[in-house]
Amino acid sequence: MKKEMDDILEEIQAEDPRYHIESYEFVLDALSVCQKRYRRLHHVTGQELLETIKELLMERFGPMTLTVLEHWGIKETEDFGNIVFNLVNKKVLSKTEDDKIEHFKNVFDFDVVFNKGYRRRLNKRISQMR
Repeated sequence: MKKEMDDILEEIQAEDPRYHIESYEFVLDALSVCQKRYRRLHHVTGQELLETIKELLMERFGPMTLTVLEHWGIKETEDFGNIVFNLVNKKVLSKTEDDKIEHFKNVFDFDVVFNKGYRRRLNKRISQMR
């Protein structure tokens, strides 16, 4: 299965080279976490997935999040939607009739969340340690 998924991701990346393969792996990982969080075996909304993605990025990459996203070719939340729909097109994921790429558009601002938001969280933790 791993080899099969690697082949699919390489195929997707060859067809749409905007995004690094690691971004697809991250989105699939985030989807798994999201399904557990919302106790669903199948469908989660774009909003729920983006919220999970945001939290996982902060948790895993902290102040390096914007650098990681830039490396992956991701500039805005709609890029995550493009990744999801690329996976849908290859039948790795499925969607409902209600799912649309627009659900991923302009959901949050990366600089506000990952730069300023990280600094706010860090300052809060430091003040709690005093």
